[in-house]
Amino acid sequence: MPKLFTVMIYFITGGERSGKSSYAQQLAENLSNAPYYLATARILDEDFNKRVKRHKSDRDERWTTIEEEKEISKVIPIKSVVVIDCVTLWLTNLYIDFKNNVEFSLEFAKNEIDQLTNLDSDIIIISNEIGMGIHAQTHMARKFTELQGWVNQFIAKKAGKAVFMVSGLPIILK
Repeated sequence: MPKLFTVMIYFITGGERSGKSSYAQQLAENLSNAPYYLATARILDEDFNKRVKRHKSDRDERWTTIEEEKEISKVIPIKSVVVIDCVTLWLTNLYIDFKNNVEFSLEFAKNEIDQLTNLDSDIIIISNEIGMGIHAQTHMARKFTELQGWVNQFIAKKAGKAVFMVSGLPIILK
């Protein structure tokens, strides 16, 4: 009997420089010979531009890059393996564009994640656990940290597999 519909959400989270991207890239390459990389970042300065170039150089010719800052569910090819990197930068775009409105940003993000679960693709979502670090000092930053935490929880519930990265080592959550 042919497979009628399949979607697998992999959720990879952890701190900055914990090995999330490398782990996600290796997973994608194990799942497909032609994976996609969905970049959500807005390049705002030269330092970040260098970081993006380094990430690109880590991927070989098998990879196809897609750039989308907001409507991530609309650009994912069917029957593909896609790494979304990353939720934190994506939420930053939403939070800024929606004038720091947490409720609207959260509603938009949840809708996009729900749309991802309807796609016939394997989707590897990278995020950050920003609430584990230093307490945010401004109201705006605290609200963003809350938004990030709520979206991470939402994705983790939808994911078939979840991994927490620490010091380059994966801890399987589910």
